[in-house]
Amino acid sequence: MKTNSILAVAMLTAGALAFAQTEVLVPPLRPMQDLTLDEAVETAVKQNPDIINAEQEIRRTRGVVLEVEAQAFPQITAGSSFTQTQKQLLLDGGPPTSSGGSGGTSTSGSGSATAAPTPLPSSSSSAASNPMTQSWDVNVTVSQLIYSGGQVSAAIHIAKYTQDATIYSLRDVVDTTIANVRSQFYAVLLDRAIIEVQEENINLLQSQLTDQQNRFQAGTVPRFNVLQAEVALANARPQLIQARDDNDVALLNLARTLGINTNELGGGMPPINPVGELTTDERPEALNEALQLAQERRPFLKEQREQILIQVENIKVALAGYQPRLTADAGYEMRNDEYSKSLKDYVTGWFYGVTGSWDVWDSGATYGRVKQAKAQLEEAKTSYDDAVRQVDVEVQQALDQVQESEDTIVSQTKAIEEAQEALRLATERLTAGAGTQLDVLSAQVALTQSRTTLVQAQYNYNIAMAQFDRVTASNTRWAELFQDPMVERQRAQEGLAIGTVPAPTQRGSSAK
Repeated sequence: MKTNSILAVAMLTAGALAFAQTEVLVPPLRPMQDLTLDEAVETAVKQNPDIINAEQEIRRTRGVVLEVEAQAFPQITAGSSFTQTQKQLLLDGGPPTSSGGSGGTSTSGSGSATAAPTPLPSSSSSAASNPMTQSWDVNVTVSQLIYSGGQVSAAIHIAKYTQDATIYSLRDVVDTTIANVRSQFYAVLLDRAIIEVQEENINLLQSQLTDQQNRFQAGTVPRFNVLQAEVALANARPQLIQARDDNDVALLNLARTLGINTNELGGGMPPINPVGELTTDERPEALNEALQLAQERRPFLKEQREQILIQVENIKVALAGYQPRLTADAGYEMRNDEYSKSLKDYVTGWFYGVTGSWDVWDSGATYGRVKQAKAQLEEAKTSYDDAVRQVDVEVQQALDQVQESEDTIVSQTKAIEEAQEALRLATERLTAGAGTQLDVLSAQVALTQSRTTLVQAQYNYNIAMAQFDRVTASNTRWAELFQDPMVERQRAQEGLAIGTVPAPTQRGSSAK
């Protein structure tokens, strides 16, 4: 069945996710509220736990994107320190002294001469005997990655592709949830139809029992006929009890999928009353068209294609190991004057520099990472090809189930007509004294069986259509995240621009 509430959600990677950024508050259902199939689908999309978890996964991957993107931007770090050192440790080492005496010069290793200050004898002696045991430092550093061999840009692409993959995963969860809701909704309708069949069967058997009791009292039939009618009625009751129990279980399963907590109701039944009929108005597309739709729209395949793009970028990350890495640093520092005895005396200044590293020889580690990344790319391609075949099989299975159910419906419709006629004739023969009660009971059993098989076939047809819509992604329409070649071709065939959401195709509702 194609539900009227087709979901068309625009998913954009450049900004925030509109549907994931807004908390949806669903009002509690009123006691015994009538619930149509479309309303059930809308409720599940809003509060189904699997969908909510998938939305949270999108938020998580969005955080990963922000984290990875931060590597390409400047990093500002503020630091501070305070140190208290035992005096004995400073006295053991002693301060550096000049061997040239007062007024001398010292020559650096590069040959340039610098004038050495002449310390006061009293100050030097005091510093040596009473060294500074406390120090502090405050600095602000700005770091900027200059070159990483393409590793950071590839990592950013991986993070964005991963986010897109989680969005496609959400779409697949939505489609699966809609199919589950439809299946569970139809299960409730099936159980109700079976209850109706069994109740009608029991009513007929009860009327037959009453008729045989009256005849027995009139002396026209033996006691055996009454016993046969009582046994037939008793045998029919467990089937009605089973149908009612199945209906309760189906309601509970539906409530769980809809996110309704039955514990808050004291463990009772959920306050919903699914309304609708098991009709077979909906028709699937032809096989070739269905296969094409599945390959173009199925979120599962789009997620697999994103995995291929991720593995391509992983190769770039691995190849970056052959390239150097450069980082620029600059900052400003303030610290206490180490030549002063007061912590209030300090010196300030700026600094800058460039840090570079290059793994000239890593014994083949980078080469091994590249081989792994290339192998993972081939695995992703193979997995995608297998996923396409899996989708093709699912589409054909769904179509086969639709055809099987349709054939069963046709055959059982004819069988019901024949069983009704057989029951009428058996009843007339029994009334005229030419037939037996066993003929009537057998005809009644055959009619009940045919009617039960018919509603089961109608249920199977609707389930098959729900699965067909899931495997072809016909339940929902979405705006695309990237220019998928298959979607571009589809848009061109429909005369639509890239990024537009075509109007949903209505096949007709099978739950009213």
